[in-house]
Amino acid sequence: MKEILPVSPLEIREAAARIQSRILETPFEHSRTLSALCEAEVWIKFENHQFTASFKERGALNRLLLLSDAEREKGIIAMSAGNHAQGVAYHAQQLGIPATIVMPRFTPLNKVRHTRNFGARVELAGQNVDESFEVARGIMEKEGLTFIHPFDDPAVVAGQGTIALEMLGRNPDLEILVVPIGGGGLISGISVAAKDINPSLEIVGVQSDAYPHAYNQFYEREVRPQSSATIAEGIAVKSPGRLTMQIIRALVDEIVIATERDIERAVALLASIEKTVAEGAGAAGLAALISENRKRFRGKKVGLIICGGNIDERILAFVMLRSLAREGRLVRLRFEIHDVPGELARISELIARLDGNIVDVMHHRIFSALSIKSADLDLTIETRDAAHRDEIIQKVKEEGFVVRLLEV
Repeated sequence: MKEILPVSPLEIREAAARIQSRILETPFEHSRTLSALCEAEVWIKFENHQFTASFKERGALNRLLLLSDAEREKGIIAMSAGNHAQGVAYHAQQLGIPATIVMPRFTPLNKVRHTRNFGARVELAGQNVDESFEVARGIMEKEGLTFIHPFDDPAVVAGQGTIALEMLGRNPDLEILVVPIGGGGLISGISVAAKDINPSLEIVGVQSDAYPHAYNQFYEREVRPQSSATIAEGIAVKSPGRLTMQIIRALVDEIVIATERDIERAVALLASIEKTVAEGAGAAGLAALISENRKRFRGKKVGLIICGGNIDERILAFVMLRSLAREGRLVRLRFEIHDVPGELARISELIARLDGNIVDVMHHRIFSALSIKSADLDLTIETRDAAHRDEIIQKVKEEGFVVRLLEV
């Protein structure tokens, strides 16, 4: 007997009609460069183009539009690491509904600022969304507010599923959809809608190796998180929803793990190739295509979703610089030098002759294991590529300098 799921394709189509006039139908485009890089036909859904730069608007709006008049008047409450918060706050403001949002204490400041700018009362509490949920529940009970869950709600799931209708409407020949998983609302809605249109289409979920909790439940394994810190805070969820896990088990074909390094690289690739800003969670789908799982997607027509673009500017800057370092275009070399006049000038002149550009210089005299008559000299140098980096290192060694590359 076919399992009856808590969200139906009809509910997703009704959600699409309900939210259509208030939600942007975001671009869904083929990427020639990423297709060549990933050896697959890669299509990208730019949900970071929504007004609040995230897909979360869809589910939030659908849920808000289903509130009773009494619920609207009393007000709503939500807990979120940022994108759901902004989606709820923005559309609550548009609909004239009082909104309270509980956010983890270390939510990126740009997300907190934007949520407040949409008129919501923001409470910063808890180390993660699970702890924030407990705080939100207390406020909800005390003030009689309606809770708008970020993922474990049929109306929210139905709203997120409208993305799949747009993707397959644009390209019905897709073979695989690669979808980030945090609480599971996005992949649940997409799975219901996509499998209804094309039952043979594969749904592959992606989780960060820092938060592999849906992966563990799906496979009944116990993969340990690599860290509690992640650039993909939008999918940093310890407890995926019960409703969403029911749908995931029924419809998702596979879940893969992406490393923090792969996610960082994907953020950088989207910025440099597609000229678009993706947060860590938004880049998780591409991270799967460039990871050790890449053979899984080779030769396939793959749909990716940049589910959010709300990355802190400082973090984005660091990601781009680290990407340059990993590509060998920005290097730090440590020289062991005699601490005498003219030594730095001699090295600088040599680097210049080799077409390297010195962007940072630092001497280490005190915190060094060298002789008191010597010093460590760290130079940060711009190069053309990894081959140019290696050429510079080889040449300076031939000139008699003791030098080593400091790895990222």
